[in-house]
Amino acid sequence: MQPNNFTTEFFGIGILHGKTPENLGVLWRTAQNLGASYIFTIGKRYANQASDTHNAVKSLPYFHYETFADFFKHLPKGVRIVGVEKTEEASSLESFNHPKRCVYLLGAEDHGLSKEAIEKSHFLVQFPSEYSLNVAVAGSIVMYDRTRNKPKI
Repeated sequence: MQPNNFTTEFFGIGILHGKTPENLGVLWRTAQNLGASYIFTIGKRYANQASDTHNAVKSLPYFHYETFADFFKHLPKGVRIVGVEKTEEASSLESFNHPKRCVYLLGAEDHGLSKEAIEKSHFLVQFPSEYSLNVAVAGSIVMYDRTRNKPKI
């Protein structure tokens, strides 16, 4: 994706090895509402695209990458990967300053992010949750946090 030359801030959000088209559909609609520039998937374990009741498909670009290596190779220049994962290394979302230009990468509920994705993420964030959340819910929380009046780095 080539963002407009006048754009100083943008973000994309995507799912690594998503399980269901419904998760993608919910994330897509939320991304449209919370200002994402695009969404993406890396690999997938479902056969059909998600239903799109808000018609986000006409206003928010969708990219698909077969593998993490393919995704990483095609990152826009200067973009940072923010992995969302419950790990000891992850920063608290509440105190995290979002990059001006980034992609948020979410893992499926049952597997999380791959070791490669965690290692290649520039930042890792997490938020308090006793159990794993639905991937679309987790993505919605991260995007909402981005919309708050926090400084961007």
